[in-house]
Amino acid sequence: MRIVTGDDIRSVCSWPFAVEALRAGHRMPPADLKDSLIESTGRKMLVRTAWIPGLASGVKAVTIYPDNPSQDPPAPSVQGQVLLFDEAEGHVVAVLEGVELTAWKTAGDSALGASCLARADVRSMLMVGAGSMARPLIEAHCSVRPSIDQVMIWNRSAPRAEELAASLGKDGISAQVVSDLDAAVSRADLISTATMSTEPLIRGAALKPGTHVDLVGAYTPSMREADDETLTRGRLFVDSYATTIGHIGEIMIPMASGVIARETLQGDLHDLVQGKAGRTSDDEITVFKNGGGAHLDVMIAHAVYQALCR
Repeated sequence: MRIVTGDDIRSVCSWPFAVEALRAGHRMPPADLKDSLIESTGRKMLVRTAWIPGLASGVKAVTIYPDNPSQDPPAPSVQGQVLLFDEAEGHVVAVLEGVELTAWKTAGDSALGASCLARADVRSMLMVGAGSMARPLIEAHCSVRPSIDQVMIWNRSAPRAEELAASLGKDGISAQVVSDLDAAVSRADLISTATMSTEPLIRGAALKPGTHVDLVGAYTPSMREADDETLTRGRLFVDSYATTIGHIGEIMIPMASGVIARETLQGDLHDLVQGKAGRTSDDEITVFKNGGGAHLDVMIAHAVYQALCR
């Protein structure tokens, strides 16, 4: 069994590496998935399991403590580990550091969705939220859409957005902080959201034709980042039916009210990667719900483990 640290993961990972690992994984048969979520006073423990026939199986166990980043000293809001099992014999082959792997998996998931759905000529990106996932999402989207030459950042706390914009600028990514969210939404070709919001932030009325919307943050039944009009104006896709339908407020709430139905979902990443679904015109709005899932962690973990063993 190999212990894989965050440094080990960074030594082999790049955004093209992560996206292609996920793309290859979605050419495999769909995973069997099961999740367990426990909550106490706003803090959560999430255990996610996945078995991908012919590839590997794995377990991801994480805690989610939203107040950790504001502590002194600050700590990650998400902490945990991933166990990777040999698919043929069932033994543990690796234990991987979960925070680092989660960033590559989560942003890679969204970037794979964008590579299938976003127009090839997108220029402007809006990042809604400036937390720990904002920078990985910006980098990942720029890797699959290098035509992006302007990044706008909106955050409830402007200083945090300014800090992120300055950091991106040092690495050659042109970024600016915006205060008017609706105005920024109306200018963006690609929008990515990663917040803890329980109230919709993205208004569908503000979207311009051709926009791709990547919804990342809403991961509980009570959370939402986009309003009903966003989901009905755009063609709606998910990364996984199993981790979104019946689990996530972004899909559950409008389904319960009758705004959308199961048939509204145009496809998942298996459909997108295998060419069974996708964008049909430059003018249509596409919406992608990133629901995550342990199968994505297994895909990245397996690719990392294989790369380290070469």
